[in-house]
Amino acid sequence: MATMKALVCRECGKEYPTKAIHVCEMCFGPLEVKYNYEEIKRSISRKKIQDGPDSIWRYADLLPVQGPTYLGPHAGMTPLVRAKNLGAFLGLDELYIKNDTVNHPTLSFKDRVVAVAITRARELGFETIACASTGNLANSVAAHAAAAGMRAYVFIPGDLEAAKVLGNLIYKPNVVEVEGNYDDVNRLCSEIAGEHGWAFVNINIRPYYAEGSKTLAYETVEQLGWRTPDQVVIPMASGSLLTKIWKGLHEMKTVGLIDDVKTKINGAQAEGCSPISTAFKSGRDFFKPVKPKTIAKSLAIGNPADGYYALKATAESKGSMDMVSDDEVVEGIKLLAQTEGIFAETAGGVTIGVLQKLVKQGTIKKSDVTVAYITGNGLKTQEAVIDAVGRPHRIQPSLVSFEQTFKVGKHGGGDA
Repeated sequence: MATMKALVCRECGKEYPTKAIHVCEMCFGPLEVKYNYEEIKRSISRKKIQDGPDSIWRYADLLPVQGPTYLGPHAGMTPLVRAKNLGAFLGLDELYIKNDTVNHPTLSFKDRVVAVAITRARELGFETIACASTGNLANSVAAHAAAAGMRAYVFIPGDLEAAKVLGNLIYKPNVVEVEGNYDDVNRLCSEIAGEHGWAFVNINIRPYYAEGSKTLAYETVEQLGWRTPDQVVIPMASGSLLTKIWKGLHEMKTVGLIDDVKTKINGAQAEGCSPISTAFKSGRDFFKPVKPKTIAKSLAIGNPADGYYALKATAESKGSMDMVSDDEVVEGIKLLAQTEGIFAETAGGVTIGVLQKLVKQGTIKKSDVTVAYITGNGLKTQEAVIDAVGRPHRIQPSLVSFEQTFKVGKHGGGDA
């Protein structure tokens, strides 16, 4: 594709052909896609985007695929919810929730990156798709592979939430539970990728896969009326999502869709796995790997591949980072559900918990246009909140029993 010029090393700048490679042979730095922005600028417009499909593929000019056949046709264009109730609770005038709990087909933002990765993998001639995953990615790879008629292998830690394990098995891929944490799974998959001719979406296909996250930035700008928010809060696992949202915002300026980027990028992690946030708060531009111990398993990457670049993006934007305890994660899930009717998984609890901290610290101001990214559905991590939400009221099948329980009379009112 003419707009996709090469893969380029993020460290030394050496360029490579747009094949299934992800590491620089000179310095071992990570590769990312290099585009011909001048050509894109000549063909792209707000109208062209708005007239496009109701999915991430309305932004195909800015994605690393040849087209015109795109897999995962329903991913993206999720709601940007004006969170008036939560905003009032936190003291924010203009708060929005970017709600990927309803993304297609597997209810997380991973449907974006997998749609791009599997499309590119098919273009490169692969017949087997695979991944190392903390859960959501595996669900999305399994679903997309089933729809595309491709063989799939998904590798997951042995302690994954039951709903996410089921969310793999239902599509009948080859599900491999590894005795260890995500970093153990990833190391094994790197070895397998080197021995077998498979498309590992977050290893040898990673330069293309990661670009799918940019669509969250594109949609946010479009849904805000072609303006950038003042503040965003983004959960961090590998750190890739944060870096790509930052990249996506600047791409929209580069190709002439917006005039300026004024956004501060804020990262969120759980205390039990917070190598990037810890480094930021310590004033370091490098992180120290950790052994994860948190209920936020979708963010439990102790050696984040893009941690350095996440720190760099946050510093460039003059943003911030913080972390929350597991108890605060649960409270964040409950707060979002009880104010906006959105049931998020644990990563969402991390985002809301850190958002609340940044408001209290004065980092996010009352008048800031703020977007919080909620990346996965709470039905996937029910274990995290099941002991924190109480039990149903149990009554006899009679009006008297109901009225006694809820202390209501004939004219209504009352509470249990």
